Amino acid sequence: MRFLIFATIFLLVMTIFTLLISRRFVRKLHFSKKTKIFINIFLAINLLGVIGYMLARYNPSIPNWAYFLLSIPIGVIFLLFIATIFYEISSRILNTIPMNDTRREFFKKSLDIGSIAIAGSINAKAMYNAKHVELEKVEVKIKDLKQPYSIVQLSDIHIGGLIDQKFIKNLVESVNNLKPDIIVITGDLVDTNLKYAKAALDELKNLKSKYGNYFIVGNHEYFHGVVSIIKYVNTLNIKTLENENIYIGEKEKGFFLAGVYDVIGYRINNYKPNLKKALKGINNSPIVLLAHQPKFIEEVENIDLMLSGHTHGGQIAPFNLLVRLQQPYVKGLHQHNKRTQIYVNKGTGFWGPPMRLCASSEITYLKLTPA
Repeated sequence: MRFLIFATIFLLVMTIFTLLISRRFVRKLHFSKKTKIFINIFLAINLLGVIGYMLARYNPSIPNWAYFLLSIPIGVIFLLFIATIFYEISSRILNTIPMNDTRREFFKKSLDIGSIAIAGSINAKAMYNAKHVELEKVEVKIKDLKQPYSIVQLSDIHIGGLIDQKFIKNLVESVNNLKPDIIVITGDLVDTNLKYAKAALDELKNLKSKYGNYFIVGNHEYFHGVVSIIKYVNTLNIKTLENENIYIGEKEKGFFLAGVYDVIGYRINNYKPNLKKALKGINNSPIVLLAHQPKFIEEVENIDLMLSGHTHGGQIAPFNLLVRLQQPYVKGLHQHNKRTQIYVNKGTGFWGPPMRLCASSEITYLKLTPA
């Protein structure tokens, strides 16, 4: 039922975007009537693609090439809608500038051709970006830490659809080359029925780190059976932190790693985050907390570093501006208060269209050093 409501609202928004693109952008282009018809047909096909994507989202029988073609239209429509806004603004500015008709027509045609070319180029660039996972190296100074430690953070991988076994195998190889002290996965690892994700998940058995690999659930795990996912992940040489903590490193020279359930647990009244329980038994050593959504920072006081994901860094700009309305931090390292810092991973995979713009996929290499 939750997915049906989401799908209905999502399709309605995509339909409105498509109509606005057609009426406020395509209709005003100084192109032939035939060309405009072709563009509108392209828009209609894109909208049908979005419908197909929603029907195929959790259908494992759909081959990857078909899933790819069905997922692209979401990003195309969104970026064309943004292009429409900029086109509308540029057209209005152009109309206010005094000039003769010949010059005005020249600039109008240039704007039309340029807008189409730029929109196409941005879509191509966004698809290119999604194929490449970048390494983000971040140094975090921690008070009372006795020696340096390295953490590799993965987040929002979203196994399912285009994020398959091959993707995870390559990801594991990249992470192991970094030789971290610990590896953490901060939620939204699985985004399909568990039985279809097992082949990809099994690749995670090969993750190697000095002090272990750790996982917390994100909101998407709740959509696909949070209990079964936790149980299976725990068989992969990965420890799920369920409102609990574990000591990392040498005695009296390490830090506590704590993890909580996702805040969506409050909504469904099950598997709710409990910070008090997660921090039980901790002494004066530094604390690193894993919490999927950055807004959990509002419940946090006396910890040194919180690692989150969820936002995807906006994934496709300027969607990051909308994310900022719900989350206090969208990406990167921030000093939340005098003691607490937070790092938000932009996501190692992607959701929906294989597109990223101004928010690259990332593997985060965090170097914790004594302040």
